Amino acid sequence: MIKVLIADDQELIRQSLSIVLNTKEGIEVTDTVANGQEVIASVRKNRPDVILMDIRMPKMDGVQCTKIIKDNYSEIKIIILTTFDDDEYVYNALKWGASGYLLKGVSMDGLTNAIRTVYSGQAMINPDIATKVVRLFSQMAKADYVVDVDQKRTENLTKTEWKIINEVGRGSSNKEIAENLNLSEGTVRNYLSGILNKLEFRDRTQLAICAVQNKVATKITEQ
Repeated sequence: MIKVLIADDQELIRQSLSIVLNTKEGIEVTDTVANGQEVIASVRKNRPDVILMDIRMPKMDGVQCTKIIKDNYSEIKIIILTTFDDDEYVYNALKWGASGYLLKGVSMDGLTNAIRTVYSGQAMINPDIATKVVRLFSQMAKADYVVDVDQKRTENLTKTEWKIINEVGRGSSNKEIAENLNLSEGTVRNYLSGILNKLEFRDRTQLAICAVQNKVATKITEQ
């Protein structure tokens, strides 16, 4: 059973999401809260697996709350609920370790799929903001947020793994990577799991940022 905490300052949204998600097999809403401070209190009490986090909330916004949660409960997955004009918020949510980024208005099937996806350890980005996120990766690459990787860890990466890392850095989905490299989606998932283990990264987001910062494409041509 995937335990979900819903954080949104609008009561109607909280109640609606809770009612629908509780009807989904394998998902249980443990609590609904209205701001980041209440998120922290609820996490201490209920230890959810996934948090649906509104990015703009009173008292403590979703970005601040994401940092605190990930610093203290790194195993909890966070899906940020955002809008098109939240660029800076999305940037910082990426920086502090959120696993999913969805536009408000996403379908319930899409939201349910996102919960299951991040729970399994993968990242989930709404297709409508994927281009924006890739642009933010590029901004982060030029900024002060750096994802370091020990050079020795990269020595065991195969040419195919480098190609997959490059695709991740471009913002490609597993399906797109599979099509571009003539692999099955299952094979791509297995490769990604192996890459994260080799590089000791927490998730796909760190891998994407590292790929942009280290210009992975040049590494491929050099092999």
